[in-house]
Amino acid sequence: MIRSRTTLAAAAVLLPLSFLAACGGEDEEAGGDANIELTLAHTYTEDQAPHTCGAEVIKEEVEAADLGMTVEIYPASQLGGDADRIASVQSGDVDIDLQGASALSALYEPIGVVDAAYAFEDGPHLVDFFRSEDATQLKEDFQEASDGVRIVGAWSIGARHFTANDPIREPADLDGVRMRFPGSPQYLLNAKALGARATEVAYEELYLALQQGTVDGQENPLSNIDSSNLDEVQDYLSLSSHAQNSNLIVVGGVYDDLSSEQQEALDAAVQTAVDQVPGCVEEAEQEILDAYASGDSIEVVDVDIDAFREQTDAWFRDNLEGDSLAVYEAIRNSAP
Repeated sequence: MIRSRTTLAAAAVLLPLSFLAACGGEDEEAGGDANIELTLAHTYTEDQAPHTCGAEVIKEEVEAADLGMTVEIYPASQLGGDADRIASVQSGDVDIDLQGASALSALYEPIGVVDAAYAFEDGPHLVDFFRSEDATQLKEDFQEASDGVRIVGAWSIGARHFTANDPIREPADLDGVRMRFPGSPQYLLNAKALGARATEVAYEELYLALQQGTVDGQENPLSNIDSSNLDEVQDYLSLSSHAQNSNLIVVGGVYDDLSSEQQEALDAAVQTAVDQVPGCVEEAEQEILDAYASGDSIEVVDVDIDAFREQTDAWFRDNLEGDSLAVYEAIRNSAP
């Protein structure tokens, strides 16, 4: 984290007077009057919702509070990939980060369950869960396992859907289909629960793999499907909504350096962004679906979601255990 050199220099000059006066309150000692530049990093481009309606809103709200805090945003993995950035949050080199739950599972495995297939009913369910007491234990366990990194909010950047050269309408349609899934442990568990034959391909190589027939299909949120032009190499988009693509807003040790007023302002800024991101995502996704409907590149088909949901729920309850099962049950029990 970066601190204002001017403020630090002034503090050094005034230190003897402050020491003699010995009248500073606890909030001042905690940094209430210090100018603090918070570093916020993420992997998204500057035209995607997590940046425009998420990171930028956090910055605007924090600075509008006028409590001596500014936010510098580093988008598009400028400060490294997921693993590098979360390590930087732990070390204090990055203050705030937007991370998927599956990436954070490297620090605390059970949090990956947030990305489990059909764990959440929809995006609002994910938001409500992390705002409720149902998520308290998960947040506390993650903070302990990560040496002080705390989760201050969460949103979904869209549901994940299948694309393939044949429509995927029910679980049986996945039989024999070589479906690309990300290589993280939770996504591979999702493949098993859904009844899919998982094939690992790097995201950067996915278009070519589909074009050459190395894999038959894949799953991603609409924003990724569109930005990678996967409609050019796939015939069907099946609206399975089988997982919410999570973003967890995490803050490192700098949080404890803030005054109580600064902490409240940061928390409020995050919650304002959490309120705005879903609408931005929905608007962007509708534009994509409208474009597909008016063109002839890919056919959009509906899915028997209830059949998939029943299958995955039974699979996870039979195969998850310990804290991972507890997280899954807490999520499902919080369903509206």
